[in-house]
Amino acid sequence: MSVVHVVRFSYRNDIHWGVVRQGLITVITGSFETTGDFIRNNNIDDLALTKGTELVLSDVQLLSPITRNQQFVCQGANYRQHMIESGMDPDVKKYNMIFTKATSCIVPADNDLIKPREVRFLDYEIELGLVMRSDISSKVKVDESNLHQFIAGVVIVNDYSARDIQIPQMQFYKGKSFRTFGPVGPYLCLLPPEKMAYLKNLQLRLTVNGEVRQSDSTANLVFGPAETLSELSGIQDLAAGDLIATGTPAGCALTVPSPAKQRIAALLPEATKWKMFLKAQEGRSQYLKAGDLVEASIRSTDGVVDLGVQRNRVVEQI
Repeated sequence: MSVVHVVRFSYRNDIHWGVVRQGLITVITGSFETTGDFIRNNNIDDLALTKGTELVLSDVQLLSPITRNQQFVCQGANYRQHMIESGMDPDVKKYNMIFTKATSCIVPADNDLIKPREVRFLDYEIELGLVMRSDISSKVKVDESNLHQFIAGVVIVNDYSARDIQIPQMQFYKGKSFRTFGPVGPYLCLLPPEKMAYLKNLQLRLTVNGEVRQSDSTANLVFGPAETLSELSGIQDLAAGDLIATGTPAGCALTVPSPAKQRIAALLPEATKWKMFLKAQEGRSQYLKAGDLVEASIRSTDGVVDLGVQRNRVVEQI
């Protein structure tokens, strides 16, 4: 069985779901208000055989395939090299870092990225997003043999971050939840059980104004989907359609002192320490500015899984 690429879109003032094939969308019959509704009421076998009205992809307005009623859970520092550039020692950090983003930051893949006036250091983070297939309300053991029972498919997520809020204030939620800071899509790729192995071999690539900033493979995830779901299931409920962003590779604009320098900085007055941190960020030209174009893609090397391309133009808040 093949994978199925699905989109959620607006056409003639109505919202629809459809299957994407070679630049055309085959409209799926039925009305599904949320991502969870869509996943619960459709199976991949039927979707693969969908026939009916076809629309040209360029004639519709693509929406986020994840609706705002779903949870938006994130993993942090989940690639070894990103840990290092974030000032962490990968051989010391042995825990899975979890946080959330406000669902109001979810926007379509090609939405403008609004840079708030108060944010000085706006960063990008391409991530593979896992989309839940089934509800979880108690602790479960997830491994490679039953992962398909819990994961429906994957999407592109960009976890945009205001580093001058996230780091000095120690506020992941605030620094990462501004409106437009969570574009998702364009495609939701649904995976049959035998294609779950692709989760370990997807190529992530992010460019800013055509310059490659991030490039890595999900083979290098520290905490994989099964391990993460097993842990989360012992903490919280999850529902079909919920989104789990799995962390970003190295290449972000953020620069953080080494663990040794951080130990020295800890001896300084708080105001002095954060003044030094912000001064270091000022020298990083990689931070996003108005007019920059961020493009993000995730695909398998054989092209079977292709999540499309996100394009976000940075716009200064008026």
